[in-house]
Amino acid sequence: MCNTSLHTFLVALPKVEHHMHLEGSLEPELLFELAARNNVTLPSTDPAFASAESLRKRYEEFQHLEDFLTYYYIGMSVLVDSPDFETLAYAYFAKAASQNVRHAEVFFDPQAHTGRGVKFSTIVDSFKAAQTRAEADFGMTTQLTMCLLRHRPLSEAMETLETAENAGYFKDGTLCAMGMDSSEILFPPLLWKDLYDAARESGIRRNIHAGEEGPPLYVRQALDELDVQRIDHGIRAVTDGDDALVARLASSKTMLTLCPLSNVKLNCIPSISWFPLRRLIAAGIRFSINSDDPAYFGGYILENYCALQEAFDLSIGNWEMIAKGAIMGSWCTEERRAQLLLEVEAVVSAWTRELEKQ
Repeated sequence: MCNTSLHTFLVALPKVEHHMHLEGSLEPELLFELAARNNVTLPSTDPAFASAESLRKRYEEFQHLEDFLTYYYIGMSVLVDSPDFETLAYAYFAKAASQNVRHAEVFFDPQAHTGRGVKFSTIVDSFKAAQTRAEADFGMTTQLTMCLLRHRPLSEAMETLETAENAGYFKDGTLCAMGMDSSEILFPPLLWKDLYDAARESGIRRNIHAGEEGPPLYVRQALDELDVQRIDHGIRAVTDGDDALVARLASSKTMLTLCPLSNVKLNCIPSISWFPLRRLIAAGIRFSINSDDPAYFGGYILENYCALQEAFDLSIGNWEMIAKGAIMGSWCTEERRAQLLLEVEAVVSAWTRELEKQ
């Protein structure tokens, strides 16, 4: 946690999260518990799997995205039946609520599970059960985004989209959007034009991971060829992109769902001080701060906020702008958006008055 005068303010600040993979919230302790329950054999030749402690330590040594993904997909193998998926999702919602996340739009990777014989409906119904509990227990609103895997064939992605559509998951609001994640460098956005054309024709919201390890060109392709409405990550567009691309992101109000601790852990940037926060703010880009895969990267959303505060010494006004911008870029209802804005204003006003007394 940050050792700054605004730490308690950051705890109290209502937050929204747009970039968090439910499978990426699988803490090592739960991973080992589910492996034992489901008789899943973890790699015996990898010393990292000797214990939850050794596995967590290995997570501190990721060299790049592919290194992380190896462990990410092994972890998913312990998710087998409905209680597993519901337990996973509810554990994240409970943790997020404890850090005052008031609205969360979370990802899941259906292909990683259906390819192991898990039914699509099992995954979705289990997550929906956790969402219902979270709203009842914490007053938190949540939405699900189905992410497709770039390292799998286009035909499989098309089939998965068709399955979701035929089940009515987009029409009834069970799924709020379609995204894409996994390996980036070898799979530029242009490869997925047919998939995104199909989603657009069906009126489905569209986002994609781009510009994490990939170049600014991938962000341009996502905008030009895929017509996405949100860029997940996109940090390379800001650190390496030219002024024209930055200006375009700002003028179009395209949301970047950024993940500072993840970027450091995967060596996308050398340290938090390299995170392009000042350029984001100066350019007027709409962005949110998120935890990505918090069980693997050592921090949930509050830890990301704290890391930025320690590095950049932001003001309450800066955080108000960040919080409100994230809310305005959310895919919740207008009514919920208005409620969240009022919650932020109440906390900001209370803290501003408190500081004025000092």
